[in-house]
Amino acid sequence: MEEELLLAINPGSTSTKIAVFRNTRELFLKTIKHSCEDIEKFEKITDQYEFRRDIILKELKGAEIVVDNIQIVVGRGGLVKPIKSGVYEMNDALINDLKVGVLGQHASNLGGLIAHEIAQSLPKARAFIADPVVVDELDDIARISGHPELERISIFHALNQKAIARQHARAVAQTYEGLNLIVAHLGGGISVGAHFQGRVIDVNQALDGDGPFSPERSGSLPVGALVKLCFSGKYTEKKIKKMITGRGGLVAYLDTNDAYEIEKKALSGDEKAKLIYDAMAYQVAKEIGAMSTVLKGDVDAILLTGGIAYGKPFVDAVTQRIRHISPVYVYPGEDEMRALAMNGLMVLKGETVPLVYE
Repeated sequence: MEEELLLAINPGSTSTKIAVFRNTRELFLKTIKHSCEDIEKFEKITDQYEFRRDIILKELKGAEIVVDNIQIVVGRGGLVKPIKSGVYEMNDALINDLKVGVLGQHASNLGGLIAHEIAQSLPKARAFIADPVVVDELDDIARISGHPELERISIFHALNQKAIARQHARAVAQTYEGLNLIVAHLGGGISVGAHFQGRVIDVNQALDGDGPFSPERSGSLPVGALVKLCFSGKYTEKKIKKMITGRGGLVAYLDTNDAYEIEKKALSGDEKAKLIYDAMAYQVAKEIGAMSTVLKGDVDAILLTGGIAYGKPFVDAVTQRIRHISPVYVYPGEDEMRALAMNGLMVLKGETVPLVYE
């Protein structure tokens, strides 16, 4: 084990995060920035994988990482077909669906493609993705929306929610599969999942759907009013989608997606900032309350995670509305690189068997 290394890759729209681990120890972490000029050269997002692969290998060489010792390369999973939680070894079907973008084009689609390319160039490496945003463990009843043409789907912060749930289980000397948890990921998007004995049986569609509004997303909206807006002639489809994802939530109300900045304004007496900030906390608490009914009130713990969980006033505002449900634990931030690496480490140690994507 001593010389066996794990490489984690997490592509964003204008950056690529990479990290190298030996066992649980982080040896190297780097966020590689990409200029708009470099990115705009490519017609599709997935055309970028060779460009980003070469930069990653250059950075590893510069950091004097012995790449031949890399055994596991784990990439952030993308918008593939809905799949159950776990670690998936790269295969032709997965490569094809990441390139096509079955559920859409997103920078995270590059993670598996780059991981595969790098692993192919190394003597002993295998490539994987882990817990992509399309993890789907919903109970059938949770898919019913109210109209058969509009089925509810599962898109959420699966990687961080699952990692934090397992971390909490270890902290209380339990197994993840033995607990009922509500996990609220509080970031640029907000997802609240009901974890029933190791499965997320219900969760709000956090990309462009329902649930609490967030720094950049509108969350659930009044349906009738939204329909009228769509057919008002004032907005294109593209602009409506931008209002829902990217320019919704805090940005729409306060022209910034910086929750900390809004927190400071609220604390300094800005009444509008305080109202919107409190409303976001109110909606998060309401969603957590809804998920407690999914678990029939049998909730071992509520876990608050993500970047906004660093804000004590926000956490306090949520907690005062939900503490009657179960104990509340705060795990601020989101260490996606470690989460990816630890999934790879479970494979390396034989603690989990990689799943096959079909």
